[in-house]
Amino acid sequence: MGNFIGCDLGGTNLRAAIVNSQTGTVSNLTIVPTLAREGYEEVLLRMVDLFEHLIQESGLGKMNIDGIGIGIPGMMDVERGYTTFVTNLPGHWINIPVGPFITERIGIPTFILNDVRSITWGEYEFGAGKGCNSMVMYAIGTGIGGGVVINKQLVLGNSGQAGEIGHMTVEPNGTLCNCGNHGCLEQYASGPAIRAAALKAIAHGATTILGEMVDYDLNKMTPEVVFNAALKGDEIAKNIYETAGYYLGIAIGNSIVQLEPERIVIGGGIAQAGEILFAPMRRAIQEHVHLVPLERIQIVPAQLGNNAGVIGTSMWAEYMVHRKAL
Repeated sequence: MGNFIGCDLGGTNLRAAIVNSQTGTVSNLTIVPTLAREGYEEVLLRMVDLFEHLIQESGLGKMNIDGIGIGIPGMMDVERGYTTFVTNLPGHWINIPVGPFITERIGIPTFILNDVRSITWGEYEFGAGKGCNSMVMYAIGTGIGGGVVINKQLVLGNSGQAGEIGHMTVEPNGTLCNCGNHGCLEQYASGPAIRAAALKAIAHGATTILGEMVDYDLNKMTPEVVFNAALKGDEIAKNIYETAGYYLGIAIGNSIVQLEPERIVIGGGIAQAGEILFAPMRRAIQEHVHLVPLERIQIVPAQLGNNAGVIGTSMWAEYMVHRKAL
């Protein structure tokens, strides 16, 4: 019947559901705390309990679940199902056999994939990328991640890291990134970058309502506050989003020139800013891209919202099950 379990492993919550691979329909969505501080083994056992619960609640039985996919933040060996480095989770997550661990305890083949690559695959299969041959995903939030689909195949690269778009250099000799590089896109267009720019403007005594909007409690500063200030006409806030959009446009322009995809899909919390972000993004693309006919490339918002990850991981499990059956 094409039923799979898709799961997002997040720093705060585990989010899992049954997904029909023929229709993309999500059912029995369940969210439980990750409690990552208890260590990786407890998290994996919690996953086993969650999956067993889903199977029982759905009434399908294990024989009618064809596979399990898990989206994980970080780097991994997708062939073996082992993590190599996991971000945003405390404890030791190096060389952990997530896939084999779950497979052994539940008896259903289990596969892992980077969380943003999972979102990319979900949007490609049933969201904003459906029906196209190639797409590039930009997910803009606390960080900036992405994924690439070429000739209907998810591109993973030599070691599974293809799509780390947030660490594309957009400003040589620019701000130091925590990856060790200077001038990464993440340092200019992510949520923390927008917040940092607002705090810097206040610290330098700029004329702005940003401080007033948080009652001068700078711990309350968020990208949403900056967005709302920009809507009220605050020039500093508008310039912050102008800068973020400009650098996002440079990165997207690089993707267009390099890959010439049919679609660029943009998602994540920061993308909710809409035209305040997208207008300068489009100007930057027009300014920097000359060899590729832009009228042939669609730039569209993501469609699946919070379900993109569970849909993508389930579809990845379907892909891996079928590939291994060949």
